[in-house]
Amino acid sequence: MTRALIISLAAPALKGGRYDKRPMPEDETLDLFPERPKKQVDSRAPLADRMRPKTFDDMIGQEKVVGPTSALRGMVAAGDLPSLILWGPPGSGKTTLAWLLAETPDTRIEPLSAVVAGVKEIRAAVDRAKRTALRTLLFIDEIHRLNRAQQDVLLPHVEAGTVTLVGATTENPSFTVNAPLLSRSRVITLSPLDDAALLRVVERASADEERGLGKYKLRFAEQTLPTIVSAADGDARRALGILEAAVAAHRSGADPEGAVEPEIVREVAGRRVLIHDRDREEHHNITSALIKSLRASDPDAALYYMARMIVAGEDPLFIARRLLIFASEDIGNADPHALLLANATYQAVDRLGMPEARIPLAQAATYLACAPRSNAAYTALDRAIALVKQTGSPPVPMHLRNAPTQLMSELGYGRDYRYPHNEVDAEVDAINLPDAISNERFYEPTDRGAEAEIARRLKRFRTRRTDAEPE
Repeated sequence: MTRALIISLAAPALKGGRYDKRPMPEDETLDLFPERPKKQVDSRAPLADRMRPKTFDDMIGQEKVVGPTSALRGMVAAGDLPSLILWGPPGSGKTTLAWLLAETPDTRIEPLSAVVAGVKEIRAAVDRAKRTALRTLLFIDEIHRLNRAQQDVLLPHVEAGTVTLVGATTENPSFTVNAPLLSRSRVITLSPLDDAALLRVVERASADEERGLGKYKLRFAEQTLPTIVSAADGDARRALGILEAAVAAHRSGADPEGAVEPEIVREVAGRRVLIHDRDREEHHNITSALIKSLRASDPDAALYYMARMIVAGEDPLFIARRLLIFASEDIGNADPHALLLANATYQAVDRLGMPEARIPLAQAATYLACAPRSNAAYTALDRAIALVKQTGSPPVPMHLRNAPTQLMSELGYGRDYRYPHNEVDAEVDAINLPDAISNERFYEPTDRGAEAEIARRLKRFRTRRTDAEPE
């Protein structure tokens, strides 16, 4: 029989090991001996679920987060666990870590998935937390799927300590968790598992006779488990799923007594799906890596990140637009042909489509990566914009003004304007900036590529204008 005691409505509520002196609402009671939800694993559950670690020390590949000397283990040992946002890629151990945290003394877990749960389910979980003497971990998987209003519902209960929030997300919480909730939580970052860690994961699952596949006494060819690791791409759940599928296919095949070969792994794994998205963090990370590799004059790295984008299904016109921006922003007048090539590349990609569009993209990327660099033109405009905001609207010099009417001509508009093509070398020494800022200089060309010749000519122009200035 379940052991439980319902105390009187006037009794104070236990909170964090101490009594909360606030009166309990009339419709609430306190369960001194509540049931603690446990992670129940069905023997028919997927291998990845059956093989979840039972202790922190069993977790592979996240030693910095859950190792014996980690800050998180220290907080757990001290009984001072704050609300947490667990951020990491798929299969890095976020859900496993949440359930392990629930195994700490005097703790229960309320698991929810933001895919299906909303305000009603959150409030019901909070109500249950108020009626228990145990600390309640409110575990919300895919917390980034909660909208702002749903996240706001959590705030007072997290603030009051009614629940300790543990949110799991594959998305950068800076963008997907609202600021008030983020300020009340500590972000724990989990990394994708490296090859060595993934190999340990699949080896353990293949040998475990109780929860894993050890009961089948399987033999694996030399490259079979490394092939699984390669196909998993840092995802432990995917690695175990591939292992389970490969073993099932092998056992139903023509030679179930033989070794599990890499070919069957490749067959069940299918095409690798890269970690990439169209408008979130990984999209921006790969795009940034492409541009910074181009800027570093590294065509090999630029081609690699471009390949990552193409294989992941990125819009080739987006890539072409980024190359077009780069040609002007980072190469500029050091090689004016770069902008022409980038613009032609955009047009070619638009007309060709994939897969042929990869050809002009590769040509443009390698050319831009190896071209001379200058950002002098656009930074000059930025300096001019900053000065305009600072100085306002000083009068345009008279010789530069338009004079479409007789009155404007009589007022001096356009007077003394000298048409350069009527001058020697098509050069004039007139001062064209407003008087208040006549000494300002914005464009400072570099000595790289074609801009070196621009710099030489500009120096001559500026010298003539300086000499023409009145004393």
